[in-house]
Amino acid sequence: MKILVIQTAFIGDVVLATPVIEQLYKQYPDSKIDFLLRKGNESLFAGHPFLNKVLIWDKKTNKNGNLFRLIKEVRSTKYAMVINLQRFASSGLITFFSGAKEKIGFDKNPFSFCYTKKVKHIIGNGKHEVERNLELIASVTNGELIKPRLYPTNSDFESVKEYKISPYLCIAPSSVWFTKQFPSHKWVEFLNKVSNFKIYLIGAPSDIDLCNQIISSSTNKNVVNLAGKLSFLQSAALMKDAKMNYSNDSAPLHIASSVNAPATAVFCSTIPAFGFGPLSDKSFIVEIKEKLDCRPCGLHGFKACPKGHFKCAEKIDAEQLLEPLSAPLGVLG
Repeated sequence: MKILVIQTAFIGDVVLATPVIEQLYKQYPDSKIDFLLRKGNESLFAGHPFLNKVLIWDKKTNKNGNLFRLIKEVRSTKYAMVINLQRFASSGLITFFSGAKEKIGFDKNPFSFCYTKKVKHIIGNGKHEVERNLELIASVTNGELIKPRLYPTNSDFESVKEYKISPYLCIAPSSVWFTKQFPSHKWVEFLNKVSNFKIYLIGAPSDIDLCNQIISSSTNKNVVNLAGKLSFLQSAALMKDAKMNYSNDSAPLHIASSVNAPATAVFCSTIPAFGFGPLSDKSFIVEIKEKLDCRPCGLHGFKACPKGHFKCAEKIDAEQLLEPLSAPLGVLG
């Protein structure tokens, strides 16, 4: 049986789609499972043991032309089942023209009328996005809850071996959205309180300047900027053996979960109840202690605080980030 999974959103969304692959493989080990994603995210699945093929949609150049090319390719492959995790029309269009006998997706997609099975996508009730994704295939699998999973190769682990000589922390300080990002001066406050660890700042090439700024403002001399130097899977390989991995409500958090690495998530304008918290066995959430009538201000965050004060981040004490280093499993307020 040929199965196609579609998730053409951003890195974190793709990582949170991996339990669907895991569950489908467990249920249909002889099937050929393909994954359709946006260009730039394909390296997440380099050497993935359960995927037959990765289909890539280049959205930046000739977006519509590439979309129709994909529609043609998908239709000609004659998939028996298409599971669409994306809720936008473009992925619905691919599903609509796929010709698959079973078309499964969320009810919010404009093309959900063509699905043979559609599931409500509800955010804010405390259910994790992984649970929402797995609900799509509950009727064709055993309904087991499976965590995200990426597969760094031996080469990935070898490439970061030099950074694992002594105990270390990883910090991913950046986020696409300003109101999701713990302020740089707050990261500096945290760094200035940490001792006995090597600290690696990780991120994309676009995060290099931010990381350099944090390092130059800190008195901690054990901080190294690795932003732009590691691939997704190399980052996962590094995070796996860290004493703790710190990130915002963003993709690095889910990469940590994908290798069951210890994770501390800092939530500023968003809240864990949206369903994008850490899933590692050793997981912590850090957020403002007091209740704000303006929080959450949105699902994805904003380019600036709508109220102008950014209290949801500024009132998080740097000491709160130290607690996971000695605390048992749990939630820190």
